[in-house]
Amino acid sequence: MTETKTGGKAASGTTSGERGARRAAHPGLVLLVIAGAQMMVVLDGTIVNIALPSMGRYFGKSQTDMTWALNAYTLAFGGLLLLGGRMGDIFGRRRMFVFGLGLFTLGSFLAGIAPNFGLLLAGRAIQGVGGAIASPTALSLITTEFEEGAARTKALGVYAAVSGAGAALGLLLGGILTNYLSWRWVLFVNVPIGIALMTGAFLYLHESDRLKGKFDFVGALLSVAGMVATVYGFIHVAHSGWSNTETFVVFAAAILLLVSFVYYEARVVAEPMMPMRIFENRNRGGAYLVMFVVGAAMFGMFYFITFFVQGVRDYSALKAGFAFLPVALTIGITSQIVARILVRVGLKPLLITGTVLITLSLLWFSTVDADSRYLTKLLPGMITLAIAMGCLFVPLTSAAVSRVANTDAGLASALLNVGQQVGGALGLSVMTTVFGTAGRNYASSHQKDLRPGIGKLPTDVQGQLVGSNGLLTHAKNGVQPDAIAAFVKQHPGAAPFFAKNGPYQDFNHGLLAHASGQGFLMGAAFGVVAIIAAVFLINVKKTDLPAGDGVVAGAH
Repeated sequence: MTETKTGGKAASGTTSGERGARRAAHPGLVLLVIAGAQMMVVLDGTIVNIALPSMGRYFGKSQTDMTWALNAYTLAFGGLLLLGGRMGDIFGRRRMFVFGLGLFTLGSFLAGIAPNFGLLLAGRAIQGVGGAIASPTALSLITTEFEEGAARTKALGVYAAVSGAGAALGLLLGGILTNYLSWRWVLFVNVPIGIALMTGAFLYLHESDRLKGKFDFVGALLSVAGMVATVYGFIHVAHSGWSNTETFVVFAAAILLLVSFVYYEARVVAEPMMPMRIFENRNRGGAYLVMFVVGAAMFGMFYFITFFVQGVRDYSALKAGFAFLPVALTIGITSQIVARILVRVGLKPLLITGTVLITLSLLWFSTVDADSRYLTKLLPGMITLAIAMGCLFVPLTSAAVSRVANTDAGLASALLNVGQQVGGALGLSVMTTVFGTAGRNYASSHQKDLRPGIGKLPTDVQGQLVGSNGLLTHAKNGVQPDAIAAFVKQHPGAAPFFAKNGPYQDFNHGLLAHASGQGFLMGAAFGVVAIIAAVFLINVKKTDLPAGDGVVAGAH
């Protein structure tokens, strides 16, 4: 990239119709604004994870309920990502970049001040919409601001590195902010950063030419509504089981919406958000299926282990953040190695290795119990899963864009990110359903283990615990901390029963460990599907791969 000239001329290499930036800027400052925005969006995926147990305690929500704090973001982000990229093309990339950052910042503020769970979810959804607009335009702005060649390749390398580093930084920052301030600051931290990035973008980035075209709003609405209904259905099952009438109504609506989306995109709309031709290539379809499973595995691992180490192993938020650090580092290192050996080794061996390792790691996690230690049980599985992801990200990107028309290259790559986000949301909801069912079954079959402890309590307290309207009678997946605190305040004689290392804590730890293990077992079943896809669907020849190490993994 050449530096912008005083007077507002665009950087060389940009198209003729672009409007200049309002200030001259060094290329490094321009890249800082673009990469900073990507860092903020990626960081948000992990920074909130560490704070989920604290949020749940504040709002009095169960582990199952707290999946919505993730899914509200990921469904909006994944469901609207393609539409967001299209908005940048039509309205101008700088304009939509600033608009997306504004929405993301607003959503962060609203979620941070949320006095109730509903406003938290609304803020998270607004964050997702903002991220869906800002993230694809950030990548497109690199082509606007940097000339093709060494400058652009370097900028893309920084962009990819930031995407990986954001996950590690989010884990650490989430632990620090939650531990020393409160969970609200994992959201508030985006506000000053977002304002600074918006200002920098307004002053220093160039506007792109606007393309003519139409928005597929109906397709976006059908896809997001269908995914939300599907996730809601699974979460409802986790609470109420499969025999509930609402469950069937919700799943019927989800099927109708998703089938309508596919029909609308294939047969009705002239300019579809997701043209069906993109799936005609078997390699590409297989890559999306594997990335769907990768998203489910990654979201499931972060989610269940976050609750396990804080709820069963009694880790602080800070210690939990550091516990995940080896995962982010291993993914980054493995991805760099794979990028260098990809052309020599080929796609299939790496994809089979990655999918097998994901499945084995989830099977390993399925054996956790209340006494499982970090170094001997959790860390080996986490490192294995991280190596698997590192083996998969770059090859999957190559498989998705192999032999694709130039006009569809951006769409083919973006759909990988969509697959990861949607796979994370839907996969986590399925795993959570298994978690909830396993938890109910465990509670039903092991409540007898609490009888000796209950028998030592005063008679009136026993009745309040296990009577027809007792606290334990209606606790299908364990009693929430706020309910325990209120009960002990009203019945001080129950304090020893609920104390640390008391009868109920041992029971609850066993429940969480067993239910988490069953959730991971469901994830391993997804892994088997990924192995099948890697073996039978994806068969990209070495000659179809880009030469050198210029593949930039778009998934994060």
